[in-house]
Amino acid sequence: MIQSTTPSIDGKSISHYHGVVTGEAILGANIFKDFFAGIRDIVGGRSAAYERELQKAREIAFEELTQKAQELGANAVVGIDIDYETVGAQSAMLMVSVSGTAVTVR
Repeated sequence: MIQSTTPSIDGKSISHYHGVVTGEAILGANIFKDFFAGIRDIVGGRSAAYERELQKAREIAFEELTQKAQELGANAVVGIDIDYETVGAQSAMLMVSVSGTAVTVR
């Protein structure tokens, strides 16, 4: 499955538009990750625990996007947009949402 943030794919022509597809993933960050991320924020540096959670959520969202596009008969998704949000009480959950247009390219 070809995936692109651009509205077209160089060297390919779009023969059919199947419609908008989306993928979402919401993952909770547990108290231990929050505690260690807080310490990391105090002493500086990156929070590897949160980076892993974001990567995991992004992978899940893209898998869902791909599956929905395949179900429509598409072989590519163009115009992909990726959004990151915190949701829930005290912003305790991480959400990744991806959307794009499922197309058939030749």
